Amino acid sequence: MAAESAAFTQLTLPVLPLDDEVVLPGMVVPLDLSDAEVRAAVEAAQAAARSEPGKPRVLLVPRIDGTHAATGVLGTVEQVGRLADGDPGALIRGRGRVRIGAGTTGPGAALWVEGTRVDETVPDPLPGQVAELVKEYKALATAWLRKRGAWQVVDRVQAIDDVSALADNSGYSPFLSTEQKVELLETTDPVARLKLATQQLRDHLAEQDVAETIAKDVQEGVDKQQREFLLRRQLEAVRKELREINGEQDGEESDDYRARVEAADLPEKVREAALKEVDKLERSSDQSPEGSWIRTWLDTVLEMPWNERTEDAYDIRGAQSVLDAEHAGLEDVKERITEYLAVRKRRGDRGLGVVGGRRGGAVLALVGPPGVGKTSLGESVAHAMGRKFVRVALGGVRDEAEIRGHRRTYVGALPGRIVRAIKEAGSMNPVVLLDEIDKVGSDFRGDPAAALLEVLDPAQNHTFRDHYLEVELDLSDVVFLATANVLEAIPEALLDRMELVRLDGYTEDEKVVIARDHLLPRQLERAGLDADEVTVDEGALRKLAGEYTREAGVRTLERSIARLLRKVAAQHELGEREQLPFTVTDADLRGLIGRPHHVPESAQDPAERRTAVPGVATGLAVTGAGGDVLYVEASLADPETGAAGLTLTGQLGDVMKESAQIALSFLRSHGAELELPVGDLKDRGAHIHFPAGAVPKDGPSAGVTMTTALASLLSGRLVRTDVAMTGEVSLTGRVLPIGGVKQKLLAAHRAGITTVIIPKRNEPDLDDVPAQVLDKLDVHAVTDVRQVLELALAPATNGAEHEVPVAA
Repeated sequence: MAAESAAFTQLTLPVLPLDDEVVLPGMVVPLDLSDAEVRAAVEAAQAAARSEPGKPRVLLVPRIDGTHAATGVLGTVEQVGRLADGDPGALIRGRGRVRIGAGTTGPGAALWVEGTRVDETVPDPLPGQVAELVKEYKALATAWLRKRGAWQVVDRVQAIDDVSALADNSGYSPFLSTEQKVELLETTDPVARLKLATQQLRDHLAEQDVAETIAKDVQEGVDKQQREFLLRRQLEAVRKELREINGEQDGEESDDYRARVEAADLPEKVREAALKEVDKLERSSDQSPEGSWIRTWLDTVLEMPWNERTEDAYDIRGAQSVLDAEHAGLEDVKERITEYLAVRKRRGDRGLGVVGGRRGGAVLALVGPPGVGKTSLGESVAHAMGRKFVRVALGGVRDEAEIRGHRRTYVGALPGRIVRAIKEAGSMNPVVLLDEIDKVGSDFRGDPAAALLEVLDPAQNHTFRDHYLEVELDLSDVVFLATANVLEAIPEALLDRMELVRLDGYTEDEKVVIARDHLLPRQLERAGLDADEVTVDEGALRKLAGEYTREAGVRTLERSIARLLRKVAAQHELGEREQLPFTVTDADLRGLIGRPHHVPESAQDPAERRTAVPGVATGLAVTGAGGDVLYVEASLADPETGAAGLTLTGQLGDVMKESAQIALSFLRSHGAELELPVGDLKDRGAHIHFPAGAVPKDGPSAGVTMTTALASLLSGRLVRTDVAMTGEVSLTGRVLPIGGVKQKLLAAHRAGITTVIIPKRNEPDLDDVPAQVLDKLDVHAVTDVRQVLELALAPATNGAEHEVPVAA
């Protein structure tokens, strides 16, 4: 065909008009020579062919309402003879498109015209999108032909590889109108023509489906009354038989359950248990309540995804990118998930997917203060791994049956939350988030935390048995993520089965990134604002994170951003702010949402700081909401009152009270070498107070802080404003290690502290602290209280000491 196109670029051909009919290249059509115009064109072509090599050629031109199309098809007369009805006819094959030019003269009575052959070339090999288009067209054409039973034509269509020929094959479609075929004829680009043919075929199939649906609905409506009458008569006959023969109804239903069990893809032991229940169902009577229990149990078993698993996404870099995009910081848990995927990939590559009946699941405990992203992290992990995600809320659960399920003998018995989570996920290897596992309680109905021991034990959860199912359920491929705020509230045996990952909170820089990339876009959408209408610069976000909120997470920060955007939206709607876009700077915050609530101590006037008088020291503590700064105040009673001993206030626990006694004893025994007037401690009563008295406080880590406060009180030397400390103190003055170093240093950083004193033995814990925090803190690791006093106490001014505060 290409050679012929090259040889006959300019053509002079007799016109064979086709009334309300279109022939496309590649089609072979019989034409009736009884028509004078057809016969004249064929005879003229035969006359011209006598002086030229090759078959007679005509120009097939569609004629609609007496108007000829601008594009025709070069056709060759393959054969002249008789048609099936005996009339004279000619068999003509379409060869290629010809753009019609001016009329001319030629032999015979036919109309002759000049034309230009249209070049139709497609790159070889086909581009990816064109190949997909070819595949789609063949699939649609095959579906249509199969509906009509034209199986031989299916093979011919599948064998066509040329894009142009495949598009022109639509000319045989009887459902296309003449206008649609003319549009195909005049579309000279083969790819565009194939797109058009695909769309036409797709539209026809959609119309055909709608027509079939309507016809089916009409037929159902016509037969509804007759069918209802027949079924009611059959129902009456069945009831009559059941009154005479007991149990036939159950037997028929049990046959249905037996077929469903045998057809289902169940593990062997589960299949055996289900068939036993089907046998019981066959033997039970209609009046027995056991029948409904068995049917409910069988429905539950058949709905479980026993052999459904999702393939893990082993694109390690891609998973890491997903986690980084959805959560800022949290490097520990990201590394753990990345390690898990890498090990899973290597085990799968070496055929170690299942060892000893156990698969490579994971059990992680995400422990941290509220608002750091523990719950949302579970969904991101599932997204990164390509697994289904399901959340199980355990807060306030006090019934063991909520985990293990109820026995089937109870009315309204249900499987436990673990089984329901697997069923909901539709997969045997989802990511299950056990939310708020530290809020699980216990009462006379059992201890749910104890029931979780088997679920979260990688050594035995491959044979987990739910009380309701009573068949083994393999949980070894499930990734369990448990979240908790307080580590001490998790039972030790349960914690031992989980790998602990601490989420100690975000730095100020991380909060700014989270606010900019995640919180602000989400709250803009909720406030009905576009990103180009309101922008919040980084300075405003940093001030919101540092002075308007003081938390380990970002939940309050998000509320502050939401309040800020609501204020801007309200002002715009009320006409107070006519111009948008608007950029919120740190100077605008006070006018929009009020004054800051957490101004750092270092930013206040020196005379107004808490440490502006002797006897006040800054400590660091860990609470349920993360790290926090703790102030310790000390004073001595008036000697005339005669009140001796130690008074403690601030709702302190026993351990903290003992730390205060130790601090006092150390100063009494070593005060002389520290050049402190220890006689005051013998004659006058000491009072140590922890502000925020409504908040319970306990733990040994405030020992050095209380010692420093008392030493400052006795010496009259102020404690440096920029210094905070933590550590347990012994009777000999040794500074002993404590916990929560990372959380405490993050709290010090948020509060504007620049110097932190920690025990020497806690120095390795600094590896967990973000580098940007360590860069802004001067951390001193000490072993003795004397070093603490040298660092924390400011030198006396001109040798004069401040007046010692006296308790009222």
